[in-house]
Amino acid sequence: MHDIWNPWHGCKKISEGCKNCYMYYLDKVRADKDGSIIYKTKNFNYPLSKDRKGMYKIKMGEQLRVCMNSDFFLKEADAWREEAWQIIKKRSDVIFFLLTKRPERVIDNLPDDWNDGYENVFFNVTCENQKRAEERVPILLKLPFKHKGIMCAPIISEISLEKYLKTGQIEQVVVGGENYGGTRVCNFDWIKKLRSECEKYNITFCFIETGTKFLKDGRLYTISNKEVQSKMAHLSKMNYKGKDIDFKLYDPFGNLLKTNQLYKKKFRERCQTCGSRLICNGCSNCGKCDK
Repeated sequence: MHDIWNPWHGCKKISEGCKNCYMYYLDKVRADKDGSIIYKTKNFNYPLSKDRKGMYKIKMGEQLRVCMNSDFFLKEADAWREEAWQIIKKRSDVIFFLLTKRPERVIDNLPDDWNDGYENVFFNVTCENQKRAEERVPILLKLPFKHKGIMCAPIISEISLEKYLKTGQIEQVVVGGENYGGTRVCNFDWIKKLRSECEKYNITFCFIETGTKFLKDGRLYTISNKEVQSKMAHLSKMNYKGKDIDFKLYDPFGNLLKTNQLYKKKFRERCQTCGSRLICNGCSNCGKCDK
């Protein structure tokens, strides 16, 4: 996927949400690999890659989701993180979506010139249940980031975020059920509650997928296909567009980029019923879907 940057691969399980980690599952099924083995990837410099014309493949204004097969603040990646920060700083025209279950490690692993944060970094913590929300979100609120969000995926129990949303610091909440090797239930009532809290404070809420086991109106559904999970999330009409997130992006010369200079998202027909469309980077038009 063109909107994912995995500078390193592999992770260590640390909390309840990790029990049925999709990365561990896919590594085992696709390549018979151990997901706990951590290594620097061949795509480490992906945000700096260029086409034959010498232009960046990742365009100004695009968003890259970082470390979707790991954790950006993983201790085992300490040796590589400074170089990754340098890439993020150099691509000040691109939004980097960082996600972690280790917010306690963040303050000691920021670059020397961080100050109150880079404008192009969107920092998120994962909270799979109320326990982890109470543990991680207070740390998130104290950290020096320009943009902050919360991801409740996989959501494995009821969660309330209202006391954190009312601070005005949280700009987006993303929720999804457990899939692939996981079968813990996602209850639609939990989704509705979080959506209501986000709407109250005009914060964008995105229900990306139901997960394999989805409980709605007292009936338990088994949905094995991820595309169907996403479609069902879309059909639930839970997604809510809150106030805009004002990312200030700059060209290599330090000039603030205007909206008309930024990447325009493209969506194909199949994207119309995708649960993630609200927060998606759009289609790269690579043509693979046509084959």
